[in-house]
Amino acid sequence: MPPLADPMLFDPSFELTSSLCVKPSFQPWSVQNSSQLYRVDGWGAPFFKINARGHMAVRPHGAKTDPNDEIDLMDAIHKVVASQVDTTSMPLIIRFPDIVKNRMDTLQVAFDTGIMRQRYRGRFQGVFPVKCNPDRYLIQEIVSHGAQTNFGLEAGSKPELLMVIDAMCSASTDAFLICNGYKDVEYVKMALVARRIGLNTVIVLEQVEELDIVIQLSKQLKIRPVIGVRAKLSTKHAGHWGETSGEKGKFGLSVSEIVQVVKRLRRVDMLDCLQLLHFHIGSQIPSLAIVREGVSEAAHIFCELALMGANMNVIDIGGGLGVDYDGTHSSSSDMSIGYNMEEYAETVVEAIKDATIQKNVKQPTLCCESGRALVSHHSVLVFDVLSAHKNGGNHCDRGVSLNIDGLPEALMHLRGDLERSVDEGDYESALMCAQKLKHECTRLFKQGLLTLEVRADIDELFEVISVLAENKKAEEVMDQGVSRKASSGYSATYHINLSIFKSIPDSWAIGQLFPFVPLHRLECEPTERVILSDLTCDSDGKVTTFIGNDKLGSETAKHLPVHELECGKPYYMGMFLGGAYQEVLGSMHNLFGNPHVIHVVPSKSAVGFRISKFLPGQNLASVLMAMHHEPQLMFDNLKERVDDYLMDGTFEKKVTEETLLTSFSSYTYLDPPVNTQSCAFNLLNKRLFP
Repeated sequence: MPPLADPMLFDPSFELTSSLCVKPSFQPWSVQNSSQLYRVDGWGAPFFKINARGHMAVRPHGAKTDPNDEIDLMDAIHKVVASQVDTTSMPLIIRFPDIVKNRMDTLQVAFDTGIMRQRYRGRFQGVFPVKCNPDRYLIQEIVSHGAQTNFGLEAGSKPELLMVIDAMCSASTDAFLICNGYKDVEYVKMALVARRIGLNTVIVLEQVEELDIVIQLSKQLKIRPVIGVRAKLSTKHAGHWGETSGEKGKFGLSVSEIVQVVKRLRRVDMLDCLQLLHFHIGSQIPSLAIVREGVSEAAHIFCELALMGANMNVIDIGGGLGVDYDGTHSSSSDMSIGYNMEEYAETVVEAIKDATIQKNVKQPTLCCESGRALVSHHSVLVFDVLSAHKNGGNHCDRGVSLNIDGLPEALMHLRGDLERSVDEGDYESALMCAQKLKHECTRLFKQGLLTLEVRADIDELFEVISVLAENKKAEEVMDQGVSRKASSGYSATYHINLSIFKSIPDSWAIGQLFPFVPLHRLECEPTERVILSDLTCDSDGKVTTFIGNDKLGSETAKHLPVHELECGKPYYMGMFLGGAYQEVLGSMHNLFGNPHVIHVVPSKSAVGFRISKFLPGQNLASVLMAMHHEPQLMFDNLKERVDDYLMDGTFEKKVTEETLLTSFSSYTYLDPPVNTQSCAFNLLNKRLFP
């Protein structure tokens, strides 16, 4: 391997730059390389791919998508940008309703196939838990598309229940309306009224105390309820979401409490009302072994309830059907799953069939509350990069001189040691010398014995040496199939035009991994390795862990390979698989509001799609009102201030009033400037290194 630096680098008239020390890959790059680098086929199939143009594309019908129906995400972005003359376009959520329909169909077919193979004598009816994504249009799509298969909805609170009752008026009359969550009198009354108006409502008991409310209100309202019980199983999984399961889980009844419910219902002659058993092992179950164990335990509880005289007709297996966020197909990670929908469904069917045959009990209708698996794929968060800050400051690109004027004589020996170490190619020793030099200069500065300019020069030198040492290490350990730049530690921070707290809350809250991918230029090799920093004034507003790369043999990575920003051109990126929970969990930290949302469906137009809905994001007035401010009063107050300070009819007063007025209607995110910073980098590089 040739040396990383020339000894002449330390001529005082020469400038030190990390760019000289990173050799590009000379192998031709292709979209296949990018697909492998970002594991698109692992987490994205069959809905996402990189097309021949080097753009991320969507296949809304999955594997059955006609090539003419593939949707280029950059085409969708350009259409939105072109239509937003006076409005900032990013960030933007793009929803693909056809993906949700495809996931619903796949789930139904998976269970129908499992039922057929196992010769099971019951049927399957799914429900969507609206807590995953309570968006009005999404729920309407689910209810409409699920009408033929009796697909229903699940609610876990009073607002959700009211929303679901309204939505279910358009559903099949046989579709389930599952009422979960803690309940009071008003909740139970709403559920009973829903049954009175013809909805197939099931009140699932989460606490023993809820039973008395149900019995009392059903008699008062003269409505015979359908009751379910949620069982706490001994089965649980060890991942993050497994905390909701097990005998000490947050929700449900113990087996002794379930027996109490049976006895109480028998005493009041309502045991026939008990018809459903519900359980939930935990979200994002990684392996089928856990599924089989939990379903088998619950199936035996179901059979025992039937043998005790309850009119048991339905077993609701809850959620748990997972999503392969990192594309590894692993059964030992919170971020992946080691099975597909068909395998999951057949495991469930087989476990319930075996228990019912053993206990000679009628095989029940199967219900599941899969939300994450249904809607995660349908939503893509699109955002642009505002600027880049390279490690060590941007002097790493333009070079720094070792001829530091004003360096105290007492520190010249450290500078000499630094020169010798780099001259010998010993970058580990060079970094140690640079650290000592920086430490001593910082100490002298705090004592008032060093100028700010000298301290800045030393800081720049330290950062460049750090990058040199990092690149040297990458050269020694790198897999030859991956770009040198894209394989080592991160080289820059990309400042992105969104709020992590609003749009990707699980990333900072629980360390959830999501796929991040540039949406274009994927026919080119990414040469930068970055972390992402958002707009908020919060140190947690960043993403520092990403999906790993198979060539590096890692499940996660501490940087994201991306392309260098180009002068005057936007750089668009996407976060995928965020269609569940992220929007509803997002907070208004720093008062950043909801992003724009568009719905995109295939069409026979020239671009192959149309935007069926555009839902504008929150403006300043909207987020201020959410915090109980009154924009009209605010503007009136500000106008009085303007009247006090500026004369009528002046240009200054007109501009001030217009600025204040239009600000209330502006988007909470930024309108990116021309990337002058990147332009400056390119000019400097051309001048210094022709």
